[in-house]
Amino acid sequence: MKDRASSSQFLRLAVVSAGLSVPSSTRLLADRLTEAVRQQLSDDGREVEVTVVELRGLAVDIANNLVTGYPSRSLAAALEAVTEADGLIAVTPVFSASCSGLFKSFFDVMDNGSLTGTPVLAAATGGTARHSLALEHALRPLFAFLRTVVVPTAVYAATEDWGGSGDALTDTLPTRITRAAGELAGLMRLRPDSAGRPAQETVVPFEQQLAALRPD
Repeated sequence: MKDRASSSQFLRLAVVSAGLSVPSSTRLLADRLTEAVRQQLSDDGREVEVTVVELRGLAVDIANNLVTGYPSRSLAAALEAVTEADGLIAVTPVFSASCSGLFKSFFDVMDNGSLTGTPVLAAATGGTARHSLALEHALRPLFAFLRTVVVPTAVYAATEDWGGSGDALTDTLPTRITRAAGELAGLMRLRPDSAGRPAQETVVPFEQQLAALRPD
């Protein structure tokens, strides 16, 4: 791993996956989004360090933190990786027309304001496309409450999205992944570099954030 102080192009990407099975479509979607963001940034010569947080292995730690108010060492490391990232990809399975309880609980134990200004790509998986609106009525309000900057394109992958039907009108998952990754990469490019990042996060003007989301 490169010394962070040696590269002004260094960016940190955190990926939160709330999939419960192994393997899981939630982790698969997270991996595809991660690779797309990494590719977008590497095309500009930006080096990316990726930290994946699998919530499945932290379920007990999260529950204990909710009760005691104190995180375990593993949970503290995961929280630190997410709150110090230059960008966040957050992917949850949809249960009962909303994000999973494990996903919500992870963000519940974070310190208030710890994600302020962080660019976020929200994504979800489910058995049917009917649950895609969970991104808008559950995830987007959650990250708005946390004062993050959520990219315009949220990505939902239903079971049928993985097989591919050959229909250009319905096989849109790769297109949506590319578009959302480009939006997140655009916001991450505006983050102060790791070598010169001040102790207090620099606030990027809203107009500059919007400009980064416009296609070239």
